[in-house]
Amino acid sequence: MAPYQYIERHNPFSSKGGHTLPVFAVTPAHVETGTIDPIALDWARKAGFKAEAGSVLLIPTADGHLGGALFGLGSNPSENPFLTGKLARSLPAGDWHIETAPLTANRLLLGYGLGSYSFDRYRSERPAEPKLLIPQDADAADIKRQLAGVFLARDLINTPTNDMGPADLENAFRALAEHYKAEFTSIVGDELLEKNFPLVHTVGRASTVAPRLLEMRWGKKGHPRVTLVGKGVCFDTGGLDIKPASSMLLMKKDMGGAANVLGLALMIMDAKLKIDLRVIVPAVENSIAGNAFRPGDVYKSRKGLTVQIDNTDAEGRLILADALAYADEDAPDLLIDMATLTGAARVALGPDLPPFFTDDEDLAHDIVDASLETDDPLWRMPLYKGYEKNLRTPIADLTNAPAGGMAGAITAALFLKRFVGKSKSWVHFDIFGWAQSERPHSPMGGEAQGIRALYRFLRTGLK
Repeated sequence: MAPYQYIERHNPFSSKGGHTLPVFAVTPAHVETGTIDPIALDWARKAGFKAEAGSVLLIPTADGHLGGALFGLGSNPSENPFLTGKLARSLPAGDWHIETAPLTANRLLLGYGLGSYSFDRYRSERPAEPKLLIPQDADAADIKRQLAGVFLARDLINTPTNDMGPADLENAFRALAEHYKAEFTSIVGDELLEKNFPLVHTVGRASTVAPRLLEMRWGKKGHPRVTLVGKGVCFDTGGLDIKPASSMLLMKKDMGGAANVLGLALMIMDAKLKIDLRVIVPAVENSIAGNAFRPGDVYKSRKGLTVQIDNTDAEGRLILADALAYADEDAPDLLIDMATLTGAARVALGPDLPPFFTDDEDLAHDIVDASLETDDPLWRMPLYKGYEKNLRTPIADLTNAPAGGMAGAITAALFLKRFVGKSKSWVHFDIFGWAQSERPHSPMGGEAQGIRALYRFLRTGLK
């Protein structure tokens, strides 16, 4: 899967330099005071158009042809920063331009592009779609770069596991590395034991597709060293602690952490940021077979800490433990991990507001600022030391599933923290990786979360 494949296959932007139809993006005040095009105003008033958020009214010409459209922004456009995504699903096919809008060109176009996404890999046909002209004051390259990263993450998550197992994820990762001339390596199957990745091997060994540790390096030595680690559980049955059928329906998305770090890596490399970048993805299926790991088993991790398995459905933190320990050995300036890790995070904050955990106060503030600037929601949660006792178990250093079911997102983050020590800064993101319903900037399905904010931070705030 080439990293720009989606943009190449489905470009939401018009390349026409000639005639395009106008879209008048307006608030109710524009209609009430008459401060828009007179023909559009007359038609709006005759049709009772109130400029409600996301509403679209097509405007005819005097001879009955399509002459343009009105797009309602609602009374407070800032409440819906990517509302223009609705245009991509509401306008007729053709070439359009925004005539007036109280929005910046970059935000307008990014919203339109995000909303234009559809996952069509398995469809025999796709309808013609509208295309929007990029105005001269927009940063077209950066908008397309961000869309490519988001679309890559969405595509990887949306692809079912029969076409996105560990080997397929490796192929997608390798294609990304080759496109940007990065160094790529993989450690597969029993070689994981030889190279000291015992927990990655343990979780993935029951699958017919061998587990693997995937790694990419890009950039120049001497630049800030940033390492991204993404959870790549391509399907999670829950293992011997098997999930109910209803809980397995979305488990193709359990590699959403890997998908998101690959999308972020695309943005970093495409922008040629001055970063010494390393990306690590443990890719496995948590399957059931005679050699599956069991509740009650105890395994030694790469770091040497022993882990008692109290639930085989808490497998993501196991593969991340080895991957984080490996990443930490290099003592990067910044270590970022992303994972679809706990249901507790969803209970606390819902599907659309991912929590993040870090002990670095300056980093936390910078991430929050970047989140607000990009309208990419994130919320800091505490690494509360009082819950570390919940990780204790009588016969091993750690349990992978503390009893009681309380503070699950925090105890999972504290578990991961035990495998990080040398890195200057570390931050953990517990993402959902899925939009449960259609929104202006995305359909239901796989979703990129936090990576636009992280790209903004890395581009402007990393020291």
